Amino acid sequence: MKRRQFIKTGLITSSLSFAGSLLWANSLNQKTKKDDPFNLLYAPHFGMFTHHSGKGLIDQIQFMYDQGFRSLEDNGMKDRPISDQERIAKIMSQLDMTMGVFVAHKIYWNKPNLASGDKDLQNEFVDHIRESVEVAKRVNAKWMTVVPGYVDLGQEMGYQTAHVVEALRRASTILEPHGLIMVLEPLNWWTNHAGQFLSEIPQAYEICRAVDSPSCKILFDIYHQQITEGNVIPNIDKSWDEIAYFQIGDNPGRKEPTTGEINYKNVFKHIHDKGYKGVLGMEHGNSKSGKEGELAVIAAYRKVDSFK
Repeated sequence: MKRRQFIKTGLITSSLSFAGSLLWANSLNQKTKKDDPFNLLYAPHFGMFTHHSGKGLIDQIQFMYDQGFRSLEDNGMKDRPISDQERIAKIMSQLDMTMGVFVAHKIYWNKPNLASGDKDLQNEFVDHIRESVEVAKRVNAKWMTVVPGYVDLGQEMGYQTAHVVEALRRASTILEPHGLIMVLEPLNWWTNHAGQFLSEIPQAYEICRAVDSPSCKILFDIYHQQITEGNVIPNIDKSWDEIAYFQIGDNPGRKEPTTGEINYKNVFKHIHDKGYKGVLGMEHGNSKSGKEGELAVIAAYRKVDSFK
């Protein structure tokens, strides 16, 4: 081989080797960055990533962890077999993940219950809260969702509020000794839950102040409140002392952040800067189907979480 050709070949080989090293290093850095924990405790739910993870509960949790999520939310946890609850708790403990909310009681979507003042319905609610204590202990959960139910059109709002406060005070006496928190979720009337008694953050704030218990706080669902009243960041600030949990969904559509009108990057930065250490439940669907949709959800959270 001529010297000139040898040098040329050697330079090409070295360049390819160097380029390959750069690509490998870049790939490694990208993987590390992808798998790093998020700045906030975003909590996916079962079924969100099954095209990648499969349908096994443990495999789903492991996939969430591998993508950087450090929490899980499962509204239906209370209805799962105890064996599944224990398996979920075990893997989450091993991965040092935080359990988010589960629904604590039967929700009355179409008739008044807590707002009515009916003692039998109130007793039923309190019994459900007592049952949920055992579930929370089993799965290492701190928070549970409470929805006071349908509005009572036969009573003025002041009387309904007093009935709800009474029920929540009774529930609080059960939860306080265990350090557990029920989070009250206001729901929007205009897209999803017409007629529910609790619909606004100021209303939830008033009720929590009246109950006056560390076990009764607000679940601030950003999707619902964008529809009901907007003014998201100022309402977060005004009700901050009573907020214990957030949920997420963009509007319209109730899909992942970046698919609608809410500036989630600013909202999450604001929540982070206020020192929030709790969970933000990803209570939304995927905007696209299949693996593409699952990757889009992860990419969206990486995008809106890049505020530090």
